[in-house]
Amino acid sequence: MPPSFALSTIIIIISIAVTNATQLHFREAPKFYNSATCPSITSPTPAADTASNFCFNTNAINVAMTLDAAYLRGSMAAILSVLQHSSCPENIIFHFVASSSANTSDLRRTISSSFPYLQFKIYPFDDSAAAGLISTSIRAALDCPLNYARNYLADLLPSCIQKIVYLDSDLVLVDDIAKLAATPLTNDAVLAAPEYCNANFTSYFTPTFWSNPSLSLTFANRKACYFNTGVMVIDLERWRAGDYTTKIVEWMELQKRMRIYELGSLPPFLLVFAGNIAPVDHRWNQHGLGGDNFRGLCRDLHPGPVSLLHWSGKGKPWARLDANRPCPLDALWAPYDLLRTPYILDS
Repeated sequence: MPPSFALSTIIIIISIAVTNATQLHFREAPKFYNSATCPSITSPTPAADTASNFCFNTNAINVAMTLDAAYLRGSMAAILSVLQHSSCPENIIFHFVASSSANTSDLRRTISSSFPYLQFKIYPFDDSAAAGLISTSIRAALDCPLNYARNYLADLLPSCIQKIVYLDSDLVLVDDIAKLAATPLTNDAVLAAPEYCNANFTSYFTPTFWSNPSLSLTFANRKACYFNTGVMVIDLERWRAGDYTTKIVEWMELQKRMRIYELGSLPPFLLVFAGNIAPVDHRWNQHGLGGDNFRGLCRDLHPGPVSLLHWSGKGKPWARLDANRPCPLDALWAPYDLLRTPYILDS
């Protein structure tokens, strides 16, 4: 176990917008237990959903994810994968960010039914905070206001929470989340993520952006590379000190006046952070398994080891499995699917 693990406060945040969680029924997951070497934490008071319960657990493992109504099934699978591969699963605290219009009672009941031992809190997210800033993108699913909740995590979560691991909900882990959480944020970096410097970075912004020197000079003296915002380690203290939510919002406001990018919530993060993030091994984001944003065609894994499988892109494994048109790698997601169907009988 990395020595910095016991000192880090990591948060699993799963952002969920569900109008009626009871429309889907999920099986109860097994309970997973800590290894003998896990540090102890103070368990929150049963049934008490208050931030103070989670503020002083410096040994807690807290992770992060985003989701909309269509992603509850993916979220449940992601939670299971995190717990199953964790060396200290009982030390994990989940912080769920839900749309303020969601039925949080249904959400709480759904999560508690499948994970009765889980420590979690649900935070409502006011969609209007982002809705007025969203410009249409290349895929409608990217325009959900909850996709932008990651911009506001430093405001939504208690100020005592210093560090989070943020994960999307269309992924599964096959390795211990503690390893990712222990990523050092060197050189005063605010966040860490796998970078992909071979990607065509210029394609993420419009000709209007690149032809305007006052805008394109944003990346001057920065070795800016693409990174995927579905897997990030974030220092919330540094985020708050630098007022990075305001910096992201300012770019979104400019986008409303002149179109400088096409792809949803990612480009503002690139504008603010690209070239100034701490590195994470590529094994922690084998992304793009959902194909591109138009057809969602099957893709292979990138070369190298795998700790996290990420179905970013249009195609989602649960949808392709239900349609009997799965991609080969969707079989790696299926074991984590907790959906109860008429064909599954409880033992």
